[in-house]
Amino acid sequence: MRIPRPPLAALTATLVAAVAVAGAVASVNRAEAFASTPKQNVINYLKATTGTSIVSGQHNKEPASNPAQYSQLAYNITGQWPGLWGGDMMFTATDIANRQSVINQAKAQWAAGSLVALTWHACSPTVGASCNFDGGVKTSISDTQFQQIVTPGTALYNTWQSRMAAVVPYLKQLRDAGVPVLWRPFHEMNETWNWWGHRSGTNGSLKLYQQMRSYFDAQGLTNLIWVWNVQDNPAGGWANFYPGSTYVDVVTLDVWYKSYPSSSDYTQIQSIAGSKPIAIAEMGKVPTASLLTSQTKWTYFMIWSEQLQGSNTNAEIQACYFHPRVFNRGEVKL
Repeated sequence: MRIPRPPLAALTATLVAAVAVAGAVASVNRAEAFASTPKQNVINYLKATTGTSIVSGQHNKEPASNPAQYSQLAYNITGQWPGLWGGDMMFTATDIANRQSVINQAKAQWAAGSLVALTWHACSPTVGASCNFDGGVKTSISDTQFQQIVTPGTALYNTWQSRMAAVVPYLKQLRDAGVPVLWRPFHEMNETWNWWGHRSGTNGSLKLYQQMRSYFDAQGLTNLIWVWNVQDNPAGGWANFYPGSTYVDVVTLDVWYKSYPSSSDYTQIQSIAGSKPIAIAEMGKVPTASLLTSQTKWTYFMIWSEQLQGSNTNAEIQACYFHPRVFNRGEVKL
């Protein structure tokens, strides 16, 4: 049964504040905590709900010591917890030292009834194991360096293998707890801001994705739902970065060039995905009623951290969370 939603017109700021506690109790009481679950159950859920509903999501960026601050903010505004919690494996020394807090939060979110998504702003293998965003994650490497990273036996390849190995024990904790993870590595693969991106074709960026999939599979990370991602770059040609259907479970788009996916964006993602679920993995503006009713096959959306209030009014956030097609925590039933 869906959580009753009050009329949107009644959701003034005063009323939201007044009912927040009552709404929280109702939401928690009705939420069915997720038990240990195979990843296929989540994939099947996304497939089954395609065209009928969309899961609300909220990303939580650094600091890793406070890995639910923006989900909490969404709750404070709406009285509802997002149906999807997003976190990051991080890049600075301080945040890497707090990776366990991110994993603990992922477990807690799953236990409370929210799906779990993780991305990783990884430092380039050409710099230290920890780094600043500018110059470490947001950085350029040469084509020669890139080829060395994906070529076994080179120093950069070995460095990158060690970086991947460092996150495996954390992801294994989630596997052992029965938590499926929407794992989104090398996001915005078609963009130039990151060290891993913009190289199209079979020997380009997608090779990193394929190699990570093979390595993590060999490590027994059977709980990872492999999410592939591009940004809504108007240059198009997104299929040139696709690693192939055997490597990908969910096909996603980040929407930053404009507020919402265009109809051509929507079509292009569907053409790549085929029968796989599609989703909006990052956006700043919350979906409108128009988007929710015209592009019905998106299975979840995730608002980017500070953009929740930075790009939306409280009324817009409330309108989204209380739209009949949007499922929040307690409404996602696996």
